[in-house]
Amino acid sequence: MGLGSILQMEPKDFPAWLEVLLKEKFFNACLDHEDVKKNEKNILCIDCCLSICPHCLPSHNSHRLLQIRRYVYNDVLRVEDGSKLMDCSLIQPYITNSSKVVFINERPHSRQFRGSGNFCYTCDRSLQSPYVFCSLSCKISDVIMRQRGLSGFLHVCNFLQLTDEGATSTTPSSTLEATESDGDVGVDMFWCQALACTASTEVVRKKRSSLTATCRRVTTAVASANTEAPVNFFNRRKNTPPQRAPLY
Repeated sequence: MGLGSILQMEPKDFPAWLEVLLKEKFFNACLDHEDVKKNEKNILCIDCCLSICPHCLPSHNSHRLLQIRRYVYNDVLRVEDGSKLMDCSLIQPYITNSSKVVFINERPHSRQFRGSGNFCYTCDRSLQSPYVFCSLSCKISDVIMRQRGLSGFLHVCNFLQLTDEGATSTTPSSTLEATESDGDVGVDMFWCQALACTASTEVVRKKRSSLTATCRRVTTAVASANTEAPVNFFNRRKNTPPQRAPLY
């Protein structure tokens, strides 16, 4: 079930901020600060149900704020932050920059990948045990299908502020580095590894080419020196007068 299906069967207790979290395209430029650098909208104001950029923070100081991050070109949030608002259990987490994160929305399947672990109850993506959801949206779909509502999924949270890092961070520091995780990155990271291997191969080739060229120059110089040495020796002997032993 995709995002559109979730919103079509939206229950009465579906909060507006959650709809924004699932639908919003984060990291677009903020129109209120379009002439300022690092103006990507990477924060969700829970109270205003609005995505904002770091330059908007002074107007939302007393509001509940949720930091949105990026991992493998997809929007994610830290499990520590998301768990204050909703039940993030059984969602496949990924570790990056020493933080556990979960994907907000279901990701497209690049190709069928059948692993030996579990599969997402909603989209059938391969997962590691004991996880059964690949993203928040997949878990929300399952909860709504089973319970016809979000009772027990949402948590009461009256205070949610950015961490020191999040309050001062700009887009580069909130865009998390894609590192190997405890989850099944599998197909998503394959092209990254291939690119790294290609780059390493090129470096090795360049080093080998440089070393080969250096060895050739040294060999040529030694060969030239060995060829000239006998000639110079015989020339010196030819032009030097003979030395006779003294007579006694």
